[in-house]
Amino acid sequence: MELLASLCSGDHRLAKRVAAWDSAWARRLLPPVEEAAEHTKLWWAAAVAMAAGGGWRGRRAAAAGVTAMGVAQLLSNGVAKQLVERRRPPKEWVPHDDVEDRPDSSSFPSGHTAAAVAFTAAVAPSWPWAGAVCAVPAVLVAIERVHSGAHYPSDVVAGTVIGLAAAALTRATPRLVVHHTGWPQVAAGDRKAAG
Repeated sequence: MELLASLCSGDHRLAKRVAAWDSAWARRLLPPVEEAAEHTKLWWAAAVAMAAGGGWRGRRAAAAGVTAMGVAQLLSNGVAKQLVERRRPPKEWVPHDDVEDRPDSSSFPSGHTAAAVAFTAAVAPSWPWAGAVCAVPAVLVAIERVHSGAHYPSDVVAGTVIGLAAAALTRATPRLVVHHTGWPQVAAGDRKAAG
């Protein structure tokens, strides 16, 4: 119990500190990042760019990223937010105007972070360079969600875990389907029989 109280207190202190962070860099960079990530526009744009300019590798990475992002949004917004009702950080903790744009839904977990991490983590194995590029805005999205007063750091951590799980599930599913159905062997057998 004492450990939980200590973690909660640290979570609140860090949320206050990040929300109160007043720098020209944060004011210039974080609001456009949030705007680009709203409704996953940034990740859809990245997927289109990868698919259009990256050949077979780009299309594969884009498909994996979009699929993982969809799974992450389902898990975070469709499941976790419905099970855990958590209020957003108090408005008085946030000294800047971003606090007025916060959603009314549960604070836990951060759906923006879940989508960003899922997309990035799913892209990286197929195309490491593109994954590294996507990691930069993904980290900025996570910081922005706390800075804007929309989330506690623990919400962002939970979103990160969900995003990583969604990416892992997306990568594992085709192998699991092949393993349990024997589809390639059946298809090979059909081809042999037809030949």
